[in-house]
Amino acid sequence: MALMEKYRKAIELTGKLPIQGLSIEEKAGKLHIVGTAPYQLEKDLVWDAIKEQPGWEADLVCDLKVESQDVYGYWVVQAGDSLSKVAKRCYDDGNKYMKIFEANKDILKDPNQIKPGQKLKIPNV
Repeated sequence: MALMEKYRKAIELTGKLPIQGLSIEEKAGKLHIVGTAPYQLEKDLVWDAIKEQPGWEADLVCDLKVESQDVYGYWVVQAGDSLSKVAKRCYDDGNKYMKIFEANKDILKDPNQIKPGQKLKIPNV
């Protein structure tokens, strides 16, 4: 299986994220992904997609840098999201939803009421 096909999900994700200077190419038998993500969250989302494939350690050279580390990232609420779902996706721990709520008290009044389209700050933990 060609590496570009094997890592299609990760490659498609990089195209949807605001990664600057993105370069993806196969050379010397490895897939090389290079670029700069705005926040750690985007970098981690790409790595999560990469790690879904067995043998990624031997297949891949991924050099994603992070531009800003003042927050973990930002999340735009989609229909069906809850703070616990966002915390699970961002932190692998849905119980950390109150950290997101506390960081967004300027736009959220209740941790059980978020609306599609809201842009939430995801704090570093």
